Amino acid sequence: MARTQTQALDVARPIVLTAFRVVVGLLFACHGAASMFGVFGGAKGGGTIPVGEWPGWWAALIQLVGGVLVAVGLGTRVAALICSGSMAYAYFTVHQEHALLPLQNNGEPSVMFCWAFLAITAIGGGPYALDRLLPGRSAARSDHAGQSSRATAAG
Repeated sequence: MARTQTQALDVARPIVLTAFRVVVGLLFACHGAASMFGVFGGAKGGGTIPVGEWPGWWAALIQLVGGVLVAVGLGTRVAALICSGSMAYAYFTVHQEHALLPLQNNGEPSVMFCWAFLAITAIGGGPYALDRLLPGRSAARSDHAGQSSRATAAG
């Protein structure tokens, strides 16, 4: 039986959302690791940010820990919300003072991460997140499976 394009996309949705969450989380964690440990070229072209320095070191800590949590899907919504907020803060305190638009003030990564994490906050970790293994999540798993079954049956 041939599937419609919509049915095929519905089947792919959990995989695509998981890939999106993992990629965004890992990229964010790499920024934190670069600033904290000097890897991947280090902070601002080399080196590390001194421990405890405000706001850079704390931003790097949020990037590293939050990025890893989002990538593995543990505490996904809370971690993503904190990551989103940190990027909004970065944009308005670091970038916007140079120019209004992200293209003019080099704030595009901050804006993109902010909105990507806000989307992850709304969407959640998905079926392939460690959150699903925690107690009390079986109802959410069953509800998601029921919605998928109904969508497939209706299509």
